Amino acid sequence: QVQLVESGGGLVQAGGSLRLSCAASGRTFSSYSLGWFRQAPGKERDFIAHISRIGGTTYYADSVKGRFTISRDNAKNTVYLQMNSLKPEDTAVYYCAAGYSYTYYDSSTYNYWGQGTQVTVSS
Repeated sequence: QVQLVESGGGLVQAGGSLRLSCAASGRTFSSYSLGWFRQAPGKERDFIAHISRIGGTTYYADSVKGRFTISRDNAKNTVYLQMNSLKPEDTAVYYCAAGYSYTYYDSSTYNYWGQGTQVTVSS
């Protein structure tokens, strides 16, 4: 069992940066691959980024590639999402997820989810 708690969301102007954190409980954090997803009002939950168990492999959605960076610190049981050059269309609730995800972009393959943190980007 893993519990995930996101933090770091907020209001930022377009072009600004935020760093999201997701802290996990449990002793098996390093055995999970991790993902970030986001959901805007009235839209589906979309894949943003994924990182493998030891952090050697990362994937990104085209919409954030080059602007967002996912990383993890297994010693701190934490995964991060550094978001730069933010745009109004990045406004959403951001969720972290953990699982043995063979299909990293598919939210249904993740076993555990945080409660989400709101990111609002003003123009």
